[in-house]
Amino acid sequence: MELYVHIPFCRKKCRYCSFVSFTEKESDYEAYIDLLLKEAEWRADEAEEPVRTVYIGGGTPSLLPPRLFSRLIHGLDSIYDFSSVSEFTSEANPGTVTKAWLDNACELGINRLSFGMQAAQDSLLLILGRIHHQEDVIRSVELARQSGITNINLDLIFGIPSQTEENWIETLRAAVELKPAHISAYGLIPEEGTPLYEDLRLNRLQLPDTDTERNMYSSAVSFLRSMGLERYEISNFATPGFECIHNIGYWTQVPYTGLGISAASMTRLCSLPDGVTYIRKTNPDSWPEYAAMIRNRISPPDEIISCREARFESVMLGFRLAEGINEDTFMKMHKVSLEESYGNRLKPFVDNGLIIHEGKQWRMSERGLDIQNAILSELMDD
Repeated sequence: MELYVHIPFCRKKCRYCSFVSFTEKESDYEAYIDLLLKEAEWRADEAEEPVRTVYIGGGTPSLLPPRLFSRLIHGLDSIYDFSSVSEFTSEANPGTVTKAWLDNACELGINRLSFGMQAAQDSLLLILGRIHHQEDVIRSVELARQSGITNINLDLIFGIPSQTEENWIETLRAAVELKPAHISAYGLIPEEGTPLYEDLRLNRLQLPDTDTERNMYSSAVSFLRSMGLERYEISNFATPGFECIHNIGYWTQVPYTGLGISAASMTRLCSLPDGVTYIRKTNPDSWPEYAAMIRNRISPPDEIISCREARFESVMLGFRLAEGINEDTFMKMHKVSLEESYGNRLKPFVDNGLIIHEGKQWRMSERGLDIQNAILSELMDD
């Protein structure tokens, strides 16, 4: 199984961010760690398998002082036993990370870091409401390597208001110069309720047009491939052997436990004659409700994922991966073949060259990946 831990604190909330995060005082951090460890103890029996990957996300985990970060990791290790963990990731903000924090993280077993670089231009970082500059990214990556953590991801965003194709190429080049093992490149999705969304609604800012955004994505695929970073998922690129195991687990429906405010969990309910079903649940997204949940030990409501829904999730998530969906794996999980479930709806896309079917493997073609959402909408059950 996989373990996700949410640290909701930020020095300043980014203008595009819709994730649950707070600009609380440092004195609140310890109270939150107390709640996290109590939740972990309470829910430890949900872990039916050894923990294989751990991901500390946020928010900004690098805001936690080394003393508190140590207390959190040691506490979780004593509950879940991290001896089987192969990939241990923490997110970190280039504007907050320090050498002391990185040294401590390495000593605690963190072996992968994800930095939010986003863009190489200060003007674009300002639009996004980021607190760092490109010089901070360069410094953070250098300090991470000095601390002994060399498996580094850089998050990038394209489709930012006023961003040009030249800006994007410059960002890609600046990222690759830092020699990360992994790059995630996401198209900006303005979320209702964020300051950036409001600026767009009032025409204070303008997004690049659809053709420009498509060109940005295509240039990322071709440029990063030329630099040795292969696309293994729609938005993720890695040098061979450095694909994110934790995220691949999400895309292949590995059970996971999420701890903290707003964290989601998915546990396998049971295997039935017609396939597998799951339970999914999500923690409250407010501090008072989360604290009450822990205090009263009242679990959030279960969402039962039916066999039919689980099959479609395998298709939806599997087609995000460059390798696609394996027929034997699908059959083992769902007790029915992919062809039997979706063959009639897949065939037109195969005939049009949007989906490739080779042996027991089904995957999107390059053209298919460009219009993946449209294809998946056609595959949805009535």
